[in-house]
Amino acid sequence: MKRLAVMILAVAGCTQPSRTREPAYTPRVRNINITTVPLLVKEDAKVYPFLGAAFGKGGALDGKEVYAFSPSTVTVVEGDTIHFTLINPEDDDHSFVLPDLVVPLPPNKITQATYVAKRAGIYQFMCAVPSHLPMMWGQLIVTSPELFGQRTQ
Repeated sequence: MKRLAVMILAVAGCTQPSRTREPAYTPRVRNINITTVPLLVKEDAKVYPFLGAAFGKGGALDGKEVYAFSPSTVTVVEGDTIHFTLINPEDDDHSFVLPDLVVPLPPNKITQATYVAKRAGIYQFMCAVPSHLPMMWGQLIVTSPELFGQRTQ
C-alpha cells in the first residue's frame, strides 16, 4: 500500500501544471484627432519684431516655417484600425504622411483618413510640404499586444 502511494505521488509530481491560456488581444477601432498648429510662422514677425531677421534672407528660418501636429505622438496596438480626423484650421496647405498613407490637408478643412497599424514599431508621420520640413513631424507608436501579456487573435 505504501508503495502504491509513493508511486502515485511520483507520477503526480511528473505531470505538468495546467497552463492557463492567455487572453487574445482583440484589435480595436481608435478615433484620433490631430490638428496642425503654427509655432513660428512669418506672420508672427508683425507681433514679434525679432522674428523679422529670422525669416529674412539668410535668417535661421529663411524659406521655412515651424508647424507641428498636436498631438505629436500617438500610441496604438498592432492590428488596431485608426480613424484619423485631421484638422487644418490654417490658411496654409499641409499633408499627413505615414508609410502607406498620404493625405493632403487643404486650408481650413477637416479631413478623414483610415489607417491599420499592421506591425509593431515606431513610425514617423510628417508634413511633406518642403518649407515645413524638417520640423513638422510626429510618431505613431504601434505596440505589440505581447506587452500586455496577450497575443493577437
